[in-house]
This record gives sequence, structure tokens and C-alpha cells, in this order.
Amino acid sequence: MDQPIGGQTKGAVPSFSLSEREKNVIIAGVLLSMLLAALDQTIVAPALPTIAASLGHAEYLSWIVTAYLLTATAVAPLYGKLSDIYGRRSVIFAAILIFLAGSVICGLAPNMFVLIAGRAVQGLGGGGLFALTQTVIGDLVPPLERARYAAWISGTWAVASIAGPLLGGGFAEHLHWSLIFWINLPLGILAIAVTSKPLKKLAIAGTTHSIDGWGALLLIIATSLLLLAVNWGGNRYAWSDPQIIGLLAGSAGIWFLFGLRLRMANEPLVSLAVLGNRVVLTGTFSMFLLQAGSIGLAVYLPVYMQATLGMSPGDTGLAMLGLLLGTVVGAGMSGRLVPRLVNYKRIAHIGIACAILSLGILGYLADHAGLLEVEIATAIVGAGIGTIFPVSTIAVQNAVDRQHLGVATGLLTFLRSLGGAIGVAALGAIALGNDLPLAGEGAMAAELAGPHGSFSVIFLATAAMLAAGLLVFAFMPQKPLRGYDASQAPIMPE
Repeated sequence: MDQPIGGQTKGAVPSFSLSEREKNVIIAGVLLSMLLAALDQTIVAPALPTIAASLGHAEYLSWIVTAYLLTATAVAPLYGKLSDIYGRRSVIFAAILIFLAGSVICGLAPNMFVLIAGRAVQGLGGGGLFALTQTVIGDLVPPLERARYAAWISGTWAVASIAGPLLGGGFAEHLHWSLIFWINLPLGILAIAVTSKPLKKLAIAGTTHSIDGWGALLLIIATSLLLLAVNWGGNRYAWSDPQIIGLLAGSAGIWFLFGLRLRMANEPLVSLAVLGNRVVLTGTFSMFLLQAGSIGLAVYLPVYMQATLGMSPGDTGLAMLGLLLGTVVGAGMSGRLVPRLVNYKRIAHIGIACAILSLGILGYLADHAGLLEVEIATAIVGAGIGTIFPVSTIAVQNAVDRQHLGVATGLLTFLRSLGGAIGVAALGAIALGNDLPLAGEGAMAAELAGPHGSFSVIFLATAAMLAAGLLVFAFMPQKPLRGYDASQAPIMPE
């Protein structure tokens, strides 16, 4: 029997009435807030040399990126839990306001250290925006219809990937680098204004739950230590240095304590029922592996184009459109097919298999491929990878009840971000071991084009990551997607 919690029935689905127009307004607003976080990950890089020249202390330049990555990744699961307790509206507005506060600190930063602190504050807000966007869409639309919004989400990331570098470079070169942070204010205020009234109608899943503060602290420390290790390993320090070994050992120890806390806490940060759900477990871990390959490829493909194909940085940005647009097309196609197919997992199986095959061919041709061949291959890779995003997100959300929707979506977002960071580090170690040039801020194409090893190892390693993700995904149980009628009944985790 379900027991009342905070005036509601545990497991019951909150009811709310929204018109289609109000739903579309909310979705557009939360996608705009997600654009803030996405744009902030792409707009900064082109301006880094200018920022270093303006503020000095260039040796700390990498921390402008690292500080945001650390805080954004670490707090993602916490936002899911908070939104399940206090409601989506208040938590998503808090995330936006924290992000905007960080933007103001960055825009006014008189020196490098204040800028790094501002980026950490930005990450505290930005870390929740992507998870909360998908959670709100999960509230509004049943799983059977949710896939069609995947193209909107992928399109948002594509816009950020294309517009970010253009705006960042343009502001730094022709106006002032601080504008890359000030531009967030009108976008954030617009997102709040558009969604404020409609979001009031979204019910709160539960009101008397509690946040496991010790569990949250352990998660943040463990994640931060791990991300510091993968960012510094093979770059600032050798992987065998005591600093890296100490960070990895410390992270492993804190992760162990976090696991004990999950078993001991009355209400753990991540429900054991959610973690024990085979769909959630396999779906999130497969996304960890697939995102490792996807982000790693996106980082090293431009280096390959400059070092092997002899392209300029500007031309490389245009050549990356094949991979980016392919991902949008793949996600959109997958989103349209999911509601029409009973065996919806096959969409991702076929897509990832095609991506692996294309990477294998690209690895074979890497040393003597032409631009057209690379464009076709990477477009296929992008389309193949794109198919997994709507399928995995919808499958994970479909496997839990509404009260656990935020936690499950936050966990998926956390592992995606962590996978991307570790994927870049892993491919970086492979690049170093094979005498390949590494991607560096402000690196010139002429410097990259010197003698180097074969990039085929990067493409084959990426294919291996995707293959591992596909293998894990194959073990994910497939549950029928709930429609409008079925979504009114509580669906408890396995």
C-alpha cells in the first residue's frame, strides 16, 4: 500500500492541467535555459588567449574550463533530488540565478583568480540546467511522445556548438572578452520571464523528503578528485606521478564511503531502488561509455583535420558541421521512430553499429583520406551516435515513477558529463603514447602539422568505446513506453 508523504500519496502521479500552448512555452523556456549552459561550454575557448593577455597569469588558463567542469558535473545529481522535493520551478529558477550570478562575477573579474571563482559559481548553476530541462519535459510529455523533443535538445546543442565559437571569437577580437559572460543575462532573464507563470502549474512530487547532506558532500568531493586526476594526468603531471595516484586513490576511497552512505542513510541522495533498476543501471552506464567516445572524438577530430589534412582553424570549424549536424539528424530521426516501433532499442543498435563501422573505415583511411571522405564518415558517426540519446533518456525516465524522475535524469546527466571528461582524458593518454599532437588552446595549425604518429589509433579507440557502450546497452531491458493513459498509474522501479 502506498503511504502518504507530505499530503500526497507516495507513488501517485501529481496532476496538473496545461494547454498545449503552455506546454510549448515551458519547453521553449527550459530549452533556452539549457542553451545558457551549452553555450557557456563552447563560447569561452576562442577567447582564452585574449583573456590571458588581459588578466595575466596564463599558467592558470586551463582552470577557466576546469573550474566550470568540476562544479557542473559534481552537482548534477543533487539538482534532480532537489527538484523532486521542492518542485521544478523553484529549482530551475535557482539554477538560472546562480548561473547568472557567476556570469556577473566573470564579467566584472579584475584578475584571473576572480574569473576562475566566477566560473566555478557558473558551474554550480549550469550543472542543473541540462538535467532539469529533460526532467521538465518528462513531466509534461509521456514517454511514448517524449522522443520527438530529442531533435529540439540536439538542435540546441548544435546551435551552441556553432554559435559559441563564432560569438566568443568575435567578442574577443572586435569588442571585449567580458561580453561572452554578459550575454547570459538577457537570455537567462528571458527564460525566467517566459516560463514563470506556466511552471506554477507543475505539481511538486513530494514535500517532506530530506536532502542527504553528507551523501551530497561525498559525491562532490569524489567527483572533483576524479575530474582533477583525469584533467591533470598526462598533461600537467605524468599518470605515474604521486599527485595523480593520490587523487585517484582519494577519489576511490570517497566513492567507497559514498556507497556506504547510500546503504546507511534513511533517504539517500540517489535511491537504491533507482540504482537497482536494471534499465537505469544499464542505460546510464551505456551513456557514460558512448559519451566518452563522442566527446573525445569531438575534441580530437579538429586536431586531426589540422595536423593531417592541413586545414586552418577556421576551416576546421566549418568541417565539424558534418559531425554536429549528423548528431541532430540522428537524434531527430530516432525521436520520430521511437513511438512507432515496439522494439525501439533496435534504432540505437543499428545507429551505433553504423557509427562503429564508419569509425573503423576512418581508422583504416586516416593517413590518406580526403576531406570529402572524412566528412561523409563523420556525418555517419554523428547520425549513429545521435540515435542513442532519445532512446536511452526515454527508457530511463520510463522505468521510474514520477517521484524519482528528477533523480534518474540527474544521474543520467551526471554520468554523461563524467563520461565525456574521462573520454577526453583517455584519448589524450592514447595520443601522448602514439606521438600525436594534443589539442591546446591557441595552438596554431602550423605547430600541429609537424611530424606525428597516425590518428587511426584515435578513431579505433573511439570505436572501441562505442562498442563497449553498445554491449552494455544490449543488456538493458526494454519496457513498453507509457502513453497518456498509462502515465496516470504509478510505475514503481524494479
